[in-house]
Order: sequence, then C-alpha cells, then structure tokens
Amino acid sequence: MNASNFGGTSRRVFLANASALGAASLFALPRSAAAEQPPETTHIRLVRADAICLAPQYVAEELLRLEGFSEVNYVEDMTSSNTFDAIYTGQADLTMDAAPAIVYAMDSRQSLVALAGIHAGCYELFGNERVKAIRDLQGKTVSVYALGGADHVLLASMLAYVGMNPKRDVSWITGDKAMDAMRLFIEGKADAFMGFAPAPQELRAKKIGHVIINTTQDRPWSQYFCCMLVANREFVARNPVATKRALRAYLKAADICAREPERVARFLVDKGYEPRYEIGLEVVKGLPYRRWREANPEDTMRFLALRLHEVDMIKTVPQKLIANGTDWRFLNELKRELKA
Repeated sequence: MNASNFGGTSRRVFLANASALGAASLFALPRSAAAEQPPETTHIRLVRADAICLAPQYVAEELLRLEGFSEVNYVEDMTSSNTFDAIYTGQADLTMDAAPAIVYAMDSRQSLVALAGIHAGCYELFGNERVKAIRDLQGKTVSVYALGGADHVLLASMLAYVGMNPKRDVSWITGDKAMDAMRLFIEGKADAFMGFAPAPQELRAKKIGHVIINTTQDRPWSQYFCCMLVANREFVARNPVATKRALRAYLKAADICAREPERVARFLVDKGYEPRYEIGLEVVKGLPYRRWREANPEDTMRFLALRLHEVDMIKTVPQKLIANGTDWRFLNELKRELKA
C-alpha cells in the first residue's frame, strides 16, 4: 500500500495519524466518536513551557490527532514567566497555565478566556531560618521568576489572605533570567522563594530551606486549581467544535497522568521535557490530575480575584472578570459525556 496516496491522504497526515493511533494504543485510549462533527480547523497551536506539571499538555498531543487535528504545533515560551503573550497575540490557540496568572492577566487582556481547571498543586513556598510562616515575610525579601508571573501573583494572593499588603510588606527581587529566582534564594539573597516543579524537588534534594506552604497539601490552596486551560477568545468563537475536541484531549490526558504516572514520566523523559525520570515521576505522581472531575473552576477564579482585588492588584471586580473571561460550556458538556 502506498501511504502517499492512500485515500487521497498525504504521507505527512498518514504518518501523523499512525503516530496518534500508536499513542492511543500505548495509553489504552478509545478513539473519538465518529458521529461527532469534525473540527473547523485541523491545525492547533499550543505553548511549550518549561514546567513538567503541564504534563497533560504534552500527553494531549497525540490525543489531539485522534480528535481530528492533523497539525499540532508548539510555540516556544520565550518569557518563562507566563504563556499569555502567545495567546494574547494570537500566535497560539490554547495553553495550560497557573490560575493566579490567568486571573491577573484577564484584568487587562480581553482576548483570554478560561475553559477548565485541570489540576491543583504545583507550587511550594520555601523559606530560610528566619521565615517559619507566611506572616514572617513581613519586611523580608522574596525571589520570584518575574513580577506579574504566576509565582508572584500566587504569593501576593496568599499575603492578602492573611491580611498583608504585597505591595508594601515584602520586597520582591528577580534575576536576569527566570530560573535565577531559585539561585537568589540558594545564595541567601532572598528569605523566601515560591517554586514550581522541578525546583522544590531540587531544593529538597540539596536540603536547602524548608517548606512553608505546599499548595498540593495545605488548605485553602489545595482546594483550588493551580493549572487551568486558557484559550484565545477569537479561536473559541470561530471554532467551537475544535475547542470542545481540544478540551476533551486535555481532560483525557489529565486522566492518563493520574492513572499511569510511571508511563507519563517515561514519556516526559523520552520527549525531552524532563531528563530525570525520578523527578518526573515524583511530580506527576504527586499532583491531583483528576481534580477537573471534582472541583468547580469558577470557585478558584472567584477566590483569587477577590484576594487580588482587595489589594488593588486587579481593577476588575471578580464578578465581571468571571463573566467576561470564562466559558464553561464545553467543560460542562464533557463532564456529562465523560461521566465526571
């Protein structure tokens, strides 16, 4: 059989479909319902970011092919602080990112729309011997990847939650590069550091600092989503069927991460997202990837928006931000379809 003219299908598309079917077999996944409408576009653009907690975004690649996307491309995240520039400018269509950064960005970027929560956890706040609790950050220095990035906004919401003002009560420092934040903490130039995988795992291995807050375990943070799925508003408006199909791929990918962390960790290593299998496994195994089935993402956005509005980090009132910046239709349909 000649793959180059099989049924009028190009060799590139044929091989892409074969690859997708191979991944589906690997993870024991069903193919999408044939009776459903095809996506309005067969090309979808995601963001490649340096964060292995975003494992569903990478596992979803082959599932997206099963959903009818013959071209799945990744736009490189050049900032490493958040992935919204690519979504905002229309260079990418969908991405996972941290809920605090999403809420913060929506205050000024109307082209963003949140579609679903994926999982909780990710971030851990480390402190030195002078910091035993979050209130001990009064007058201290905190290193972050970037001002306005997810780590900065998340910690700002935590400070607001305990009655502190993130603009006045702490000093924020950043390095020339995003990953300098952990180095500044290690070198003693910061009293605290808010890190996401694999930074916390590396600090524990080096026995540097101690954990003040673990958002996977400590309430109220563990009750809310960390990573959510956000899309370009115009893409959603033009491609509702494609949006639903893409979201289904992400939700199935999250289930795979929960069900088969060992295979996902090996996948991350094989694809070059994380060179160390043990670190990848610790991260994937430790995060609640089935949280999308249980929690309401609107609760997360309301909680964070209230905290950030209280300390004047966002101008939009929470109710308006949620009304203008979310679209839960596809999630609600898929929860019924996937029996969540």
